[in-house]
Amino acid sequence: MTEHCVFCEIAEGRAEASIVYDDDRVVAFMDLRPITTGHLLVVPRKHAESLADLNVDDGAQMFRVGQRMAAAIRESRVRSDGVNLFLADGEAAGQEVFHVHLHVLPRYAGDGFKLQITSADPNRSELDDVAAQLRRAG
Repeated sequence: MTEHCVFCEIAEGRAEASIVYDDDRVVAFMDLRPITTGHLLVVPRKHAESLADLNVDDGAQMFRVGQRMAAAIRESRVRSDGVNLFLADGEAAGQEVFHVHLHVLPRYAGDGFKLQITSADPNRSELDDVAAQLRRAG
């Protein structure tokens, strides 16, 4: 655990949380500042500040549980016409708690949440160049 990591404290049972799911790799609990009713977080038990630090098996389980929680939202009485899975990796991406976590967000028309997507409309040559850079790095 990193000093004063609230998500580590929740995962270790030392901080209060409304738990929805837990296993040996991850814990899912209700977000204290929900964007919509039913907004929950899926968090690996083992501390990882960023995706680069995250154990691959913990990451896979985090997304499996995120999918399961999305299905649970859809089957429950929580208002939801759709679900977003959202993960912010790094401060520039909007990460506020530096312990990797996956948001599971129930969505409905007029809920007030919006991801604004803008496009630079790159040409194929630019896309191919970036793809090559990523292949080399990965």
